[in-house]
Amino acid sequence: MFKRKTSVHFLPFSLILFGLILALGGCLNQEKVPSPAVPKSIIPPSSATLRVAVTDSGLGGLSVVAHLEKRLAQERSYEKVEIIFVNALFSSQGGYNSLPHRRTKIEIFSSALESLAKKYQPDLIFVGCNTLSVLLPETSFIQHSSLPVVSIVDSALKLMAEALRQHPEACLIIFGTPTTISEGTYVRRLIEQGFLSERIISQACPELEIYIERGFDQEETAWLIQGYVEEALQKLPDQKTPIIASLNCTHYGYAQNFWQKALEASGHELVALLNPNETMIDCLFLPQLKNRFPNSQIKIRVVSMIHFSEEVINSISRALQAISPQTAQALKNYELVPHLFEWRKFLSPPPQPQEETSTT
Repeated sequence: MFKRKTSVHFLPFSLILFGLILALGGCLNQEKVPSPAVPKSIIPPSSATLRVAVTDSGLGGLSVVAHLEKRLAQERSYEKVEIIFVNALFSSQGGYNSLPHRRTKIEIFSSALESLAKKYQPDLIFVGCNTLSVLLPETSFIQHSSLPVVSIVDSALKLMAEALRQHPEACLIIFGTPTTISEGTYVRRLIEQGFLSERIISQACPELEIYIERGFDQEETAWLIQGYVEEALQKLPDQKTPIIASLNCTHYGYAQNFWQKALEASGHELVALLNPNETMIDCLFLPQLKNRFPNSQIKIRVVSMIHFSEEVINSISRALQAISPQTAQALKNYELVPHLFEWRKFLSPPPQPQEETSTT
C-alpha cells in the first residue's frame, strides 16, 4: 500500500519539476546576477613600523604612492612607514609593451621583483601597474616567494563588477596598454563572474603612457585620448548606450580631466569613470588599526635603473603635487641605481652549441 501510494503522488510531482526545468531553460541565455567579488585579503603587519614597496613599469605607480602617503598620514595606523617606489622599467628605449615575446616580459618582471625583495626587504609589495599585474601570476617570483604581493587587478575588477551591477543598462570600456588588453585578464574574469561579454569592450592605447609622462596636461595628450575614446565608441552596440569607462593603466589617472571631457562629449551618458589607483591600498587600512598613533612618520624613496628627463620629472611631479607634495619631492630626489636588476640575459635565448661534424 505504501509503495503504491508513494508512486501515485510522485508522478505529478515529477511532471511539475520537469515543467520548472523547461521554464528555467529559457533563462540560460540571460545574464546571471553575479555575487560581489571578494578579493584576497592581505593582513597588514600589526607592528608600529611598516615598509611597503610599490612597483610599476614607469611612473604611473607613483600615483599609488601618493594616495598611500596621504591616507597613511590621515589614518595614523603606523608610527613609522617607509614607502619605496621601485621602477621596474629596464630601458629608456622601450618597455614591456615593446617586447615581442610574452615569456621575456614575465622573466624580466620576475627578475625585478626578486631584486626588489632582496635589496629592500619590504613587508609587502604593491604592483601598481596593470601591464605587470596581468603577468604576475606566471612569474617564478610569485610562485616561490612567501612575501605578500597585492596586484591592481583585483581592485580594478571589484570596481568594474560593482559598476556593471549598479548600471545593468551600461557597457564597460576597458582602456589599457596593448599588453593589458591582449592578455584579456579583465574580460575573462568578468565573464567568469557572470557578466555578458557583449557588455565589455576593450580598447588598447599604444604609447599613451609615454605622452602622459612627458606632459599629462598637454594638448598632444588630450588629442591622443580623444582618438582612443572615439575608436572605442565605434565598438558600442548603438549611439544611446550608457558607458562605464575604466582607466586600466596607472598613468591614465594623471590625465583624468581629459578622459572626463572626451567621454562626456561623446553623446553617450557616462555613468562611471573608474580609477583603481586609490582603492588597491585598502588592504592596509583595517578599522582596528586607525588612529593607533598621534602621528605617522612617513619616508618615501624613488628608485630607478633608468634616468628620468627633466621633462618627465616636471610633468609627473606637477600631477602628484595636489595629492602628495612629499611624493612629488621624492621623484625630484630619485635615486639612480644602474644595475638594479638583471634583464639583458632574457632578451634572447643563449646560443645553442653546434654539433661537430665529421669530415671523413
